[in-house]
Amino acid sequence: MSSEEPLFRVVRGVPSDEELVALVGVLAARSRPSAPPVRPTASAWARSAHPAGATRGTGGWRASGLPR
Repeated sequence: MSSEEPLFRVVRGVPSDEELVALVGVLAARSRPSAPPVRPTASAWARSAHPAGATRGTGGWRASGLPR
């Protein structure tokens, strides 16, 4: 494809400049690969169910509920 050849052409109607800009924007957005979905991080409430710094042994249960 040469640089003189248009990427697309309007074969019917007379679109306004704004309509052409909108069309180009949609085509550009559709041609980009989509990003993989982002997994949401666990909320603070969900993380509190399994505290990472929980201690074992005597007093461990009480220490797991205390603020760090």
